[in-house]
This record gives sequence, structure tokens and C-alpha cells, in this order.
Amino acid sequence: MAAHFKYIVIGGGMMGAAAARHLSQRVDGVALIGPGEPADYRSHDGVFASHYDEARITRRFDADPLWASFAQRAIDRYREIEEGSGIRFFSEAGCLFAGPEPRSHADYLQRATDVATSTGLEIERLTSGELQSRFAQFDFPSHLIGYHELSRAGHINPRALVRAQIALAKRGGATVLDAHATSVREEGGRVEVIAGGETFHADRVLVAAGAFSNLNALLPRPLQVRAAPRTVVFFELDEQAMTVFGTMPSTIVFTEREEDHVYILPPVRYPDGKTYLKLGGDIETGDLARPEEFRAWFGSDGNPEERQRLVDTALQLMPALKGRPTSSAACVATFTPTGRPYAGFVESSRIAVLTGGNFVAAKSSDELGRLGSFLLLEGGLSEDDYGSLMTPLFR
Repeated sequence: MAAHFKYIVIGGGMMGAAAARHLSQRVDGVALIGPGEPADYRSHDGVFASHYDEARITRRFDADPLWASFAQRAIDRYREIEEGSGIRFFSEAGCLFAGPEPRSHADYLQRATDVATSTGLEIERLTSGELQSRFAQFDFPSHLIGYHELSRAGHINPRALVRAQIALAKRGGATVLDAHATSVREEGGRVEVIAGGETFHADRVLVAAGAFSNLNALLPRPLQVRAAPRTVVFFELDEQAMTVFGTMPSTIVFTEREEDHVYILPPVRYPDGKTYLKLGGDIETGDLARPEEFRAWFGSDGNPEERQRLVDTALQLMPALKGRPTSSAACVATFTPTGRPYAGFVESSRIAVLTGGNFVAAKSSDELGRLGSFLLLEGGLSEDDYGSLMTPLFR
């Protein structure tokens, strides 16, 4: 006989784990289904996730009021999650934006400043001279100015955050199944889920499978999403380099050329015991659509040309990195046409979807998970939660 749950969340990543936690705080009969991180990426033939890392930037300074609001709400709960789980994942290192003086209200930094003003977020604006003198790790172009979010910003450890969410979901009574879901369909007034060769039933199901949402018959129709490959570069730091970079904030650098935009994470210790400074960009093109494409990409070290471009950019911005060993890795970002996440139901009122991080959602994942839980509990989202702006679009 198939096991029956009231609610099933499919996807044990940052959004799915958060949704399971929020559900478990309110109701019994919750299950979270999703495989853990593979031990060997190159031989793994299942699904992957992009939270397999130790650092993601967190900030409230954002040009989109929706993303700014979601980040604020999530950050408000960071310490609660840490204290409840006993797992630390938030480092309050601050966040710095560097870019040219905005020329109009259409520019990202001006829009972000306007949103900050409207929400009461305090951002320190720095002249070019102040930017360089305050952050000596960098050699910024002389025409760039700075926007510094000092408090309640910095970086989170996505692996640790997922562990914390799952620990609290279990404590709340949720069943956590390390399995790969291969089918979701409505049948006879309930939803049937096949995962790990077993069959489960639920009153409602939330599909939070990230870039893999369109695979494995999880949804009745494919979403309009683009799973885009991204390459990240790591600079290995020794004790001497840490004297230079150890106190730097999370940093995002805009220049006139989009291909030179980069984000930079402060030094973080990784599971191999080494400390790395991580840098990434956002210009790679292409789509990953088939399972074999995902497997090949996640099993690689990323794009070698993009790796070299990022290394060159890093050395221009941070000359003290010269001579440090480098490595690279592959990541995937899931983009929607609206630039906002999807949080809504499919044709069935029993199957909902939550995805579309648009390369900025890690910091807001707890709030997105809360919204996913509301979809299952309440059957929809209010305009206070930007519900109409997150309606899923299908092909």
C-alpha cells in the first residue's frame, strides 16, 4: 500500500528544504523528497543542485522591490534558524557594490538606491577615493563609486542552510526521504508521486526541483525557464594572502561592459580544509535541457574560456591574487522570462511549483520556501506576497 502524506515537497534544495520546514511548523503529514549531494559528480547519473557550495552573497540592496522584500524577510529569520538548528550558516561580512555613477533612474544602482530609500534601508554611498581607501584589497577603476551595506549582509553557506532547514523540518515531524522523484500526477482526487521506485500519495504536492523542474515528468506541462550554465573560479589563499583579503566584504562590481560584471565572495574555508576566494560572472549563454547535458556540465570544471576571463578580471581588480593557485567549477542558474520566481499552481489545484531563482535567490530561499508552504496550505498567495507577479508561465 502506498504511503500517504498530507503534503509532499519534491526537491531537497534551498527552496524545497525551507518549504518543508515551514510546513512542518504548522501541520503534520509532511514529506520532503529529494536526493542528497552526490559523492562523485563525474560518475553521478541522477539530478544535481546548485547549493553544493560554501558561500553565496546575501544582501537587501536590490533594484527590484520584490527581491528586496524577500531578502529582508529571509534575513530576519537567519538567526532564528541558526539558533533552532544549532547550525551556523550566516557570516555578517557586509556587501559592497562598486559601479559607475548612475546616469538615469533606469540604471540598476539608481533603482536599488530608490528601493533602499523607500524601505528605510541604510546604504553608505562612497566616492571613488573613499572606495579605494576603505577597501584596499581592490584596485578599482578610478571612475567607480561604492554602495556599502554594512549590517545584516555578507554571505551564507548554502550547504549549511539546507542542513539546518532539514534538521528543523525533521524536528517538526516531517519525513525526509533521500530519493529521486520520477513522476508526479493527479489521480482520483489526490496526487501520486513515484520516487526511488516507491509510490506515495498526497493531498497536495509542491515541485521545487530548480533547474530539473522540467525533467522526469514532475509537471504536466513544461515551464518557461532557462537553465543556464555558469562557471565559478576559486583562488586558493594562504596565511599571507589572508592578511590582505581576510576582512573584505562580499562584493559585486559593475562596469560599462556587461561581460566584466562579477561577484566576489570573501575567503571561506571549504571541506577540503583549504581557504578560497570565489568569483563568478553572468555572461555565459546557452541552455541545458536534456539529462545528459546536465550530467556533462555538472561533471565538468566549467567553461575554460570563461574561467580564464574570470581569472583575468580578478587579477585586474585584486592584483594581490597574482600567483595564487586557481581552480574552477560548474554551476547552473535558472532564469524565468519575468526575472521573478515562479510560485503558483499548474493546471491542477493540487500540484504547485516553486522555482526560478534568477541567480539571486539563495539569500531569499527561506522566504520563498515560506511562500511555497502557503501555496499548499492556503491554495494561493496574496498581493502582500507579490502573488500575481510570480504566476508560472508554461510552454
